[in-house]
Amino acid sequence: MSFKRGKGKDEEDNISEHAPPKKTSKKDTSGDDSGDEDTIFICDVSKNRRVSVRNWQGKVFVDIREFYMKDGKQMPGKKGISLSMDQWKELRAHVDEIDKALS
Repeated sequence: MSFKRGKGKDEEDNISEHAPPKKTSKKDTSGDDSGDEDTIFICDVSKNRRVSVRNWQGKVFVDIREFYMKDGKQMPGKKGISLSMDQWKELRAHVDEIDKALS
């Protein structure tokens, strides 16, 4: 008695007909003036962290993000958070509680 792992030949042929579409890579729009994003720099929190307000796809976000150097330019990294206006207002409403917890 032999046990076979995986799918049989008939199943593989059937699956290939219904395979999901291939993934496409994201376009790098950091240097693109597509008009899709407006950024207002607010401040440097540290050497590699910035706070900015940006308009992206018609919505306003507070963006707190790490940056890195590439070819002499500062580029936004993956590490960071973009808060919607509702999230930003909720965070601001709790600033006193955060300050109290930190002291």
